[in-house]
Order: sequence, then C-alpha cells, then structure tokens
Amino acid sequence: MRNYRKSDPELARIVERFAYTEVAKDGEHQLKGNDRHLAILSALMGCGGVDLFALELERAIDDGFDPVAARELVYQGNDYLGMGRTLPFLEELDRVLEEKGIILPLPDQGTVGEEDRLEKGAQAQGEIFGPQMLEAWKDGTVNRHLAANCFGDFYTRKGLDLRERELVTFCFLLAQGGCEPQLVAHSRGNMNMGNDASYLESVTLNVLPYVGYPRSLNALAAVRKACSGQ
Repeated sequence: MRNYRKSDPELARIVERFAYTEVAKDGEHQLKGNDRHLAILSALMGCGGVDLFALELERAIDDGFDPVAARELVYQGNDYLGMGRTLPFLEELDRVLEEKGIILPLPDQGTVGEEDRLEKGAQAQGEIFGPQMLEAWKDGTVNRHLAANCFGDFYTRKGLDLRERELVTFCFLLAQGGCEPQLVAHSRGNMNMGNDASYLESVTLNVLPYVGYPRSLNALAAVRKACSGQ
C-alpha cells in the first residue's frame, strides 16, 4: 500500500489524530482487554479494508494480541462475509504472522466432528439467543446449515469465547451495511453474553473512524431497537 503519510500528510494528521488519539483514548468509551483489536479488525473485514487490516493487525500483534484470536476472527468471517470476501484477509493474516516469525499453521482449535456439529451448534445458538433456538434448525435447510456450519463449525471453536464471537459478529454486520435486521438480533445476542448496550455503543464509536458515520449511526439505531424489544 502506498504510504499516504508521505503523499498526503494533511489527511494523515486528521484521520490518525481522530482514530488513534481522540477515539482510542476516550476514557468514557475505552474497550477492555483485546476487544478494541477484535472490533477494529472485524470492522475492517466487514468494510473490505484489506490494506488497513494488515497495518492494524501488525499493530495488534506488536501489542500482544494473540495470533490464534486473530485467526479465529478471520475464520469467522466466512459465516458473515462469505469466502469470496474473507480469503484476501486470510492471505494477509498469514503474511503478517509469517513476517512476525510466527510458525504456521497454528494449532487446531476445532472441538466438534460430523457426528455432533449440529447438536453443538444448536446449543451455542440456545446459549446466545435463548432456548427457543435449540430446535430452530428444523425450520428449513438454511437454518440447519446455520446451526451446523455457522454455529457448529465456528462458534464452538476455541481461541475466542462466545462473548468475543458475538462482538466480532456485531462488527462484521455493522461494517458491511445492509444487515440491520441481523444487527438487531446480534445486538440482543451480545447483551445476553454480557456486552450491554453501553458497551456496544463504545464498540461502535471505536470502529467509527474505519467504517464511517452512516453505518455507525445505523448500528446505534439497531442497538436502541434491540433494547426496546422491537
């Protein structure tokens, strides 16, 4: 990627002050632990920001972010962005990790097999969204795939817990836009996992410099809608 700091220093000053000082150091909306890295990297995947994803991943790894967690959020992109949009990020992930001297492939994190992926996936759905989801997989082929593949193959993996996976999903949906019904549902899922409305507001503000105002405002509206039970 071309070094925009050199060719456009005025823009660099504006956007980097906003992202790395004004937003990142806002005491009222600082995120705990690795959540800021999870949110920003997932949001950049959602909006297709491959080049900036690589730069932010380098920052995250230098800051002590777990490479396994980085890989898990990229893997989960297959559920919400599709393989067509996720593959470039997987390639950048591998490139950055190799440049950091991290040996690939990383250890396997899967916990299910063909015999129990549907069952375990439905259990994960139930834990996040409530017991009504335990048999939602029976309502058509897509819902069966949702339970077995999305939740069974991915949400049951180690490396990220369910709270973190719901945070990642919220950022995927927020950043790509056009997914407001799902964003409302996963706002509720986040709240059930301990990411309350105030925290989701902080997440949204932390990713605002990367995804822009329209999608950030839509996300805040979705959180309010989830709180109202609509």
